[in-house]
Amino acid sequence: MKVLKTVFDFYINASIHVALAVYAFVRITEFYFNLPCHQNLDFFIFFATITGYNFVKFSGVAKLHHRSLTNNLKIIQIFSLFCFVAMCYYASKIQTETLLFTVPFFLLTALYAIPLLSGFEKNLRQISHLKNIVIALVWVGFTVLLSIIESNKELDFNISLFLIQRFLIVLVLILPFDIRDVKYDAISLQTIPQKIGIEQTKRLGIILMVIVLVLEYIIESVATVKSPFMLFFFMTIILLMRAKTDQSKYYSSFWVEAIPVFWWLLLLGFDNF
Repeated sequence: MKVLKTVFDFYINASIHVALAVYAFVRITEFYFNLPCHQNLDFFIFFATITGYNFVKFSGVAKLHHRSLTNNLKIIQIFSLFCFVAMCYYASKIQTETLLFTVPFFLLTALYAIPLLSGFEKNLRQISHLKNIVIALVWVGFTVLLSIIESNKELDFNISLFLIQRFLIVLVLILPFDIRDVKYDAISLQTIPQKIGIEQTKRLGIILMVIVLVLEYIIESVATVKSPFMLFFFMTIILLMRAKTDQSKYYSSFWVEAIPVFWWLLLLGFDNF
């Protein structure tokens, strides 16, 4: 049992789970617009997510405690290095134009962890109101735009609505994390729960999800996606409403981040009927 917990904790802490969520969102985009599955791009995004998230989470820790890194952190660093190599390999397999579009999103990821310029003490995460917007923009870029570009599909009004919808979905999925971190985040961050309170944050999440629902029925997509979306919609609302500051260790880091995976699996299931 202890071995299983160790493996599961590594799965969460090494950002494999969040990478799977991002991968699921990419596959959902392919479903919605009947795009071909670009395996090289999809694997590039998967390994880039692990590399980027582990850089953001552990770069400061590694710098401050280089000589006293725990064995677990050292293993994650080595694992991240292999993922970086895999990311570079798959990057060489995708279109140059697609790769160029990743540059601003990689830059945002880097600036999320390190100060904007030398002499500045704050990174993007420490600037109030910016954290959630930056995360949502990066997720939208990687999970929607890259697939559209790689498929040589034009960015039309329908896809623009889908971009907005995905942006709002990611914002809502961040809220349970913000609620969890209320006790730990600096007041200067001015996260949504810090600014308007936990109950109002949940109400805001519901309003955003209603907008997402309206957009779902405006966006033109294949017919089989609507029923899985409704299950995803109610699942997200339930997990948002049950979020609290003293939530269990895996509530947000596993269950909330698993929502895109469940949505993707539902799409696969309904598509096979």
